[in-house]
Amino acid sequence: MTEPHSQPLSEPFAENTADVIVVGAGPAGSTTAYHLAKAGLDVLLLEKTEFPREKVCGDGLTPRAVKQLVAMGIDISEEAGWLRNKGLRIIGGGVRLQLDWPDLASFPDYGLVRKRDDFDEQLARQAQKAGARLFERCNVGAPVIDDRTGRIIGVHAKLGEEKREVTFRAPLVVAADGNSTRLSLAMGLHRREDRPMGVAVRTYFTSPRHEDDYLESWLELWDRRGPGEDRLLPGYGWIFGMGDGTSNVGLGVLNTSNSFKELDWREVLKAWCASMPEEWGYTPDNMTGPIRGAALPMAFNRQPHYTKGLLLVGDAGGLVNPFNGEGIAYAMESGQIAADVIVQAHARATPAQREAALQRYPRVLKDTYGGYYTLGRAFVKLIGNPKVMKIAAQRGLTHPMLMRFTLKLLANLTDPTGGDAMDRIINGLSKVAPKA
Repeated sequence: MTEPHSQPLSEPFAENTADVIVVGAGPAGSTTAYHLAKAGLDVLLLEKTEFPREKVCGDGLTPRAVKQLVAMGIDISEEAGWLRNKGLRIIGGGVRLQLDWPDLASFPDYGLVRKRDDFDEQLARQAQKAGARLFERCNVGAPVIDDRTGRIIGVHAKLGEEKREVTFRAPLVVAADGNSTRLSLAMGLHRREDRPMGVAVRTYFTSPRHEDDYLESWLELWDRRGPGEDRLLPGYGWIFGMGDGTSNVGLGVLNTSNSFKELDWREVLKAWCASMPEEWGYTPDNMTGPIRGAALPMAFNRQPHYTKGLLLVGDAGGLVNPFNGEGIAYAMESGQIAADVIVQAHARATPAQREAALQRYPRVLKDTYGGYYTLGRAFVKLIGNPKVMKIAAQRGLTHPMLMRFTLKLLANLTDPTGGDAMDRIINGLSKVAPKA
């Protein structure tokens, strides 16, 4: 079989046209392409890099993401290289609390860990197996616009090492090209400044803690450089065992913090790691790769999610959960939702009917996440104040029942119908909050 990115392309061959073009083969794009292909649509999946490739991430997957992997038929067994985790260990305020993932009908009771360079490729290959046509080293540039309607009807791209100019055409295009989403910007969709933005920085260390079966979250980051110099840093830290001899150690910070633009977050990560027990091995000598950073676009920070033939999924649409910085689950979920809407629209008889079906996509997203993300925006404003964060860590962690409620809230893990009292409270709050 010819490699997808080495197919001969010269217009107007059929290889250049499809029912849907998906730009970006990260979790959002590959999930979208998979579900579209499984439904019988002809899909082009265009990825600017070549697999395997690096992405900045904590590599920890909650039960929400696990559910999506199962829906895609991914082999998530330990034999296939996945490390399972039982829950979340929270450290702060002098307290260490270990919470298992909740037992729910809607989600599994375990999470997973997998490096992003390998994780993303698995999803892209699964989309290929379902029938999507993947083109790697395909750098998408400007959209192709219908002069009469103003709709996007394709994309211009440069393909392969030789950067051959190619035009791909389809009546629908999905922007899954991440936070920078050049395609969305070219269509006039800019980031909303009233929505929170986070930054994550992380690195890997050789460590005896590599087989930890809990994801670890530090609610307080201390810079302990010497006697009398201790200071509380804004943000939260994580330690995820990778099961391969290394730990992923990183931190996240929100732009609601006064220190957001003042500090060098790579240096903050180094200072935090230096404060940890020596036997954990989080020292410069044990670092297996550079410190890398990435933006976390949160709470629908780019809208509308559908306009003029373009749908936004994942980071391109600002789908990161503002409560906990989780992006992969929401990238995959939005991809599945977008695919379902597109499949239904594709089956309609007239352009007007198809357009009406496509207009459902932003409404479904807001019905699904809008109220919850509104609560999250209020939450990030509160914890942007280090005094509030310190009090929350010191008081909240001493109440296990409150922390179980907090885990469900932060991880968005509830049963939508039935469930326990915690589920009903969280679902009720999300339902009454404005779906902005």
